[in-house]
Amino acid sequence: MLFVIAAAAGSGAGCIARGADDAITGNLPLKHVEDVPLPGRASRFDYESYDAGRHLLFIAHLGDSEVVVFDTLASRVVARITGISSVHGVLVVPDLSRVYASATGTNEIVAIDERTLQIIARAPGGIYPDGMANAPDARRLYVSDETGETETVIDVAGNRRIATIPLDGEVGNSQYDPVSRHIFVNVQTRRQLVEIDPVTNAIVSRADLPDAKGNHGLLIIPDSRLALIGCDGNDRLLVLDMHTMNVVSAFDTGGEPDVLAFDPALHTVFVAGEAGVVSMFSVDASRVSKIGDGHVGPNAHVVGVDVETHRSYFPLKDVGGHPVLRIMAPR
Repeated sequence: MLFVIAAAAGSGAGCIARGADDAITGNLPLKHVEDVPLPGRASRFDYESYDAGRHLLFIAHLGDSEVVVFDTLASRVVARITGISSVHGVLVVPDLSRVYASATGTNEIVAIDERTLQIIARAPGGIYPDGMANAPDARRLYVSDETGETETVIDVAGNRRIATIPLDGEVGNSQYDPVSRHIFVNVQTRRQLVEIDPVTNAIVSRADLPDAKGNHGLLIIPDSRLALIGCDGNDRLLVLDMHTMNVVSAFDTGGEPDVLAFDPALHTVFVAGEAGVVSMFSVDASRVSKIGDGHVGPNAHVVGVDVETHRSYFPLKDVGGHPVLRIMAPR
């Protein structure tokens, strides 16, 4: 069943469900669970990454240069990993018991031992390291160097940079596709999705995205052979068929879409935007349908999903002057 929003968020029309004082979820199938206070200043958060086995959510607190570790079972913060200057990206690799963070302030990739939550290594990350993707077979980490217009390649065994791949344009998010075993990267200023073979670090294809403007966010759904591309320059979500590498459909989203997340059991995609509006989509075997839009909270541009409980997590930098982790659940 699809839930379609009845009115624009914040309009004051009927069918408005207020999960928190500033959340207007409309007819989205979401309810507010709780707001958990987060440590530090009311400053910007960026990516987050979840280890379902350990029930740990790693949140990049960019404004405080630290990674916040949140235990989803206990619903509390259990650690703060400091000394990661202007941390943007964070990616947990459970098979290695390791977490990687991109420290844009020092242009480094920081490796963290997930068992001790201690920093164990640092490697050069380019000029502006941002999002990351792990290619497990090649044992390599791929880092989007946004303004450096390259992809930085890190050998995870030695935690060292081994290659820099020129992409000839401003770089958006990177994702690993387990079917092709290739890395895919948004190149924003070229309006392209670039495919890289991790074995050779060679570019094997460039797919043009004619309707893209600021194609930054990226999510690959391997079972459906679809790539979903969030464009923050024109508030659009593009759906790309990975068989043909052509865009097959496009949808409007909330303002400045950023991070995308997928709940495979519920076949649901979340698109979180800088304007605080979350757009939700239903994905079947080969088609995407829009569910609706709702205002989840101020600056709710980051989302992570626990695929077991189906709860979604939104770090918000300023709710009443303090940062909080807003937790939502299906309704």
